[in-house]
Amino acid sequence: MTWDQQYPYQQNPYQQGYNGYDHGAYGNQQQYTQQPYPDHTYPPAPDQTAPLPLVEPEPELEPQPDSTAAAAAAAAAAAGAATATAVGNRSARRNGWAQPTAPGTDETGTEESDPEPQPKKPARDRYFDTLRAVALIRVVTYHTFGWAWCGMVFPSMGIMFGLAGTLMAKSLERPALKVVKSRLRRLLPPFWFWGFFVVLAMLIHDWMPGWQIVYWVVPLGDPPGNAWGEQAWEILWYLRTYLWFVLLSPALLWIFRKAPVPVLLASLAPILVLNFVWSGPDNRFGSALWDLSTYLFCWILGFAHRDGVLQRMKPALVVVGSLAAVGYGGWYAFSHQADFGTYDLDENPLAQAFWSAGFVMLLMWAKAYFKIDFAWLTRYRRADRTVTIFNARAVTIYLWHEIALVLAVPLIDQMWNVPAFEKWLPLDSQWFMFGVGWILIAVFVVACGWVEDVAAKKKPKLVP
Repeated sequence: MTWDQQYPYQQNPYQQGYNGYDHGAYGNQQQYTQQPYPDHTYPPAPDQTAPLPLVEPEPELEPQPDSTAAAAAAAAAAAGAATATAVGNRSARRNGWAQPTAPGTDETGTEESDPEPQPKKPARDRYFDTLRAVALIRVVTYHTFGWAWCGMVFPSMGIMFGLAGTLMAKSLERPALKVVKSRLRRLLPPFWFWGFFVVLAMLIHDWMPGWQIVYWVVPLGDPPGNAWGEQAWEILWYLRTYLWFVLLSPALLWIFRKAPVPVLLASLAPILVLNFVWSGPDNRFGSALWDLSTYLFCWILGFAHRDGVLQRMKPALVVVGSLAAVGYGGWYAFSHQADFGTYDLDENPLAQAFWSAGFVMLLMWAKAYFKIDFAWLTRYRRADRTVTIFNARAVTIYLWHEIALVLAVPLIDQMWNVPAFEKWLPLDSQWFMFGVGWILIAVFVVACGWVEDVAAKKKPKLVP
């Protein structure tokens, strides 16, 4: 079913390209969030002062003939004086009154050799950070152009849940209650800030909420809204699913560690049950159940990566299993186009679950097996800086990107009134709207991203 058929009230020609929501028939949409992350800081450079040379015992002097006795005595005296000076300098420094030695020399006055430069390693894993940044870019691309093949080229949501599962397993090395409270603190304030404007706009456009408005406080279910604001609020399925995974993770991780591989394989069972046996209730709980089942494997796969399970698995088994999952997901998507009206994975939960499972497993296994870290990215300052901003403002980008695309439409409409713009700019191009959308996203990052810093108890910054 196309966007026009589902929502005939939207007739603006510019909206035709980004009407998909990366979500299945159980609630159209897609994308991210991920969860907010700490600033990318790097360890300080290694100390550039060479260590003091070890003081070795002096060699015994060989007997000298009478003619050279004076010279030998002078040499011995000079060596003793140098040693005494060095010891005296160190003692004086301890008492705080000696003059410092010149740069590049030790206490004996000999030149120090420069230490070998040590390569800097980033404080965060740039491989995962890069995957998260690409996932966000893919989300905006899909919502602009609506290309059905986007999910097969790069299943953003499965990747996002896999990365979040890895980070959650790492965090749960601390007390579970503190970890859950920390995740809620980082997620909810940006959501409340964004939701204030969305709810206010819908109230102005004749929306009257009922008791379900509590889901705008804690999105354990899909927050309600009217048709006018649907393009903005429908993306919240991701935050709702992420929140449930956070709450369930202490129990899920405990179960996973009892039998890692069997639990990982069994995590695909819920989506098979919902698809072939019982479709679940037709309400908020049912929608949440479908989304949790679709991405459960990816979340637990994050646990497997963190605990080293993937690294210990046989490469042939991982590759064959991953390709089999991708193959089944792709076959199911194409063979059931008549049922869903498209091969888009976001409209087909079972296909999405298996395709994402195989794709994400290959990415995480390769990272563990080949020890990929993308540390080389730090040599390219602009690219590294971009990845840093995307990760530090992931929640902001995800929440505000649809509003940016919506606002791009009337903004471009006004450009048609400027003859020079009409003549020289491709105002009717989806690519042009894509560019305008990213400019507006950048504005929202600067104007609203500081909320993520406040939520993380950091000093607010316009640009991280």
